[in-house]
Amino acid sequence: MTSDAGNAAPEPSDTPSAERASNGAAGKGADRPGDAGVDAAEAVGTADAVEVLGLVAALEHQAFARLAGDSAQAPGLEQALALSRFAARCTERRDRVLARIAELGGDPVAALARFGTVLDDFDARTTPSSWSERLLKAYVGYGVADDFCRLVARGLDAQSRVLVAELLDDASHAELAVRELDAVCAQDSVVSARLALWGRRLVGEALGVVLRLAQRPGVARVLDRADVGSAPAQETPATVFNELTAQHTRRMSRLRLTA
Repeated sequence: MTSDAGNAAPEPSDTPSAERASNGAAGKGADRPGDAGVDAAEAVGTADAVEVLGLVAALEHQAFARLAGDSAQAPGLEQALALSRFAARCTERRDRVLARIAELGGDPVAALARFGTVLDDFDARTTPSSWSERLLKAYVGYGVADDFCRLVARGLDAQSRVLVAELLDDASHAELAVRELDAVCAQDSVVSARLALWGRRLVGEALGVVLRLAQRPGVARVLDRADVGSAPAQETPATVFNELTAQHTRRMSRLRLTA
């Protein structure tokens, strides 16, 4: 309120000084409309990070159940023990991601629940008929999902980006799959040819899943910030497809199978 002469008595106020300070800061912010835009952008960026981290946590959560199931069906006790340990590590990784979501102010359970059925269609369409097919499904199919998360994570804040990269760097399960599949393929060329066909089917289904994920608004915005292949935003899906396909080819080459 302004004064006509400068000598009018100040009006009494019931507003505490801290509240008046807060209101004053808000008033200053109102004089700078750009501040509101910055705050809104930061809020969207945080929400997008929670979305992507929810995806990572959901994949780890589902990997736990999958590996526990694989352990129960393993042909030998040694494989069963190894797979059960891998499953336990999935829960540790999941919980680290959920903790990061909480640090960002998100709801960990709600973030994970958004992707609770993300692989259901993939699993329904790719039921393995043998132990070797089961191993290849984990190595190839779920490997594509991990590769996608690595790409998207490049667009996250530094702390979240480092966390996701660290968690997905655990290749122990992949090494077990490669070791067993390599031995099987070396012994039987017919099985090797059949697994190559199975691998092509798996990657096709897996790419369909991740490309649908890439179209989710929050995931798409983080992916745009990731500068995947330095491609323009409109070319990002094609670039993601190419990078994931290249990773799949390298993965199959380790098994000496045709991608």
